[in-house]
Amino acid sequence: MSVKIRLQRHGRKGKPFYWVVAADARSKRDGRSLEKIGTYNPNTNPATIELDVDAAVKWLQNGAQPTDTARAILSYKGALLKNHLAGGVKKGALTEEQADAKFQTWLDEKNTKVSERENTLAKAQEEVDTKAFEAEKEVNAKRKSAANEAENEAIKAAADAKAAKEAANAPEVVEEAPQTIEGAAEEAKEEGK
Repeated sequence: MSVKIRLQRHGRKGKPFYWVVAADARSKRDGRSLEKIGTYNPNTNPATIELDVDAAVKWLQNGAQPTDTARAILSYKGALLKNHLAGGVKKGALTEEQADAKFQTWLDEKNTKVSERENTLAKAQEEVDTKAFEAEKEVNAKRKSAANEAENEAIKAAADAKAAKEAANAPEVVEEAPQTIEGAAEEAKEEGK
């Protein structure tokens, strides 16, 4: 029986979630598997991968062949490196302690790279959010000033309309020339005659 290490699809439509499994090469993609080795979630950034490295190495040493995607995942998590180092220990090229030390240094470097990548993505997202917030503030300020201008124009138009209405309803006032004292005295004389 030939064994493959491959991905078994789970999750819903448009949101895949995979199990990394060791399965018979003749079984269906989502069919029966021999052992679940880990999980792979491509929906997160960076993708979330959980893998039992020791179980993967055991299957690799027993002759299991990973598919291309599974090989990339095993390489990313260090299972292929650990298998390679285990082969070196079997041949006597290095000791178990040396192999463990090499694997641990590789794992530390990998974790550092991943954390740097996560920080870079977080900073980029923060910059995008800041730019969007500033643009939104600018749009809101423009909208507010336009609303204030429209309100001021409406108040001015209402005041003009009120003044025009008062002018239309008021009776016409005839301005009389102011009388002087002499002019008033002459009028009184004429009335008294």
